[in-house]
Amino acid sequence: MDEWSHLNEASKSRWEDNAGFWDDYMGDKSNRWHRELIRPATERLLNVQEGHIVLDIACGNGNFSRRLVELGANVVAFDYSPTMIERARQRSQAYADRIEYKVVDATNRDDLDGVKAEGPFDSAVSNMALMDIADIAPLAQSLGDCLKPDGVFVFSIPHPCFQPPGTRKAYETEDRDGALLSRSVIHISQYTTPGSYESIGIKGQPVPHYMFHRPLTAYIALFCSHGLVLDGMEEPTFRKEESGGGKFEWDEIPPVIVLRFKKA
Repeated sequence: MDEWSHLNEASKSRWEDNAGFWDDYMGDKSNRWHRELIRPATERLLNVQEGHIVLDIACGNGNFSRRLVELGANVVAFDYSPTMIERARQRSQAYADRIEYKVVDATNRDDLDGVKAEGPFDSAVSNMALMDIADIAPLAQSLGDCLKPDGVFVFSIPHPCFQPPGTRKAYETEDRDGALLSRSVIHISQYTTPGSYESIGIKGQPVPHYMFHRPLTAYIALFCSHGLVLDGMEEPTFRKEESGGGKFEWDEIPPVIVLRFKKA
């Protein structure tokens, strides 16, 4: 499945331009989204055991790679940004005997074949990255080959049902039967049609990066076609602010989805 392969090099270049900025922003502890939404759900679905060998795909500055070591795993981690990998190595010196970092392009079959040689893996994980990769078909094929029997792949993405291109967010109040009600709402006009678009993930980043919207059926069909079966899912939300806040909150609407596929 050739999706947006013509944007591969441009996408990689923009992430290389943004890598230092994102690393400085995320630091050693990452942001609230990772700490409160993504990491807890991912850890539950991944269920890492002592001695597991885990593949961390599009690892960024290695925040979750280091967490995997704390959970008992040995880790092979890769990203297609050389700057990100260098930053990850710098931040992970205390974990050097448990994490092997590599510069690998997840859209390149030859690169992925080199990663397969490090396996087979008990599990693989990718946190908030597949939506940034122009063509995920080579990765899906590789995972089918490099996971152990019953191995799992867990990944998180912005929820495609609630954060497709062009989503508008609003905070509304309503006087209903003498009571003042407030709620967060979203307006969407696109879901089923895949699309590429430019995005600002962090205010102030050097350049916009490309994102690639796919409906859930596209992800499920692709991974199932390579011998993986969907067997777990979480849709985490933030805890509602008691004060109401007067602004949009992701409390009833899940901003991310975390999916687990098992090798059949």
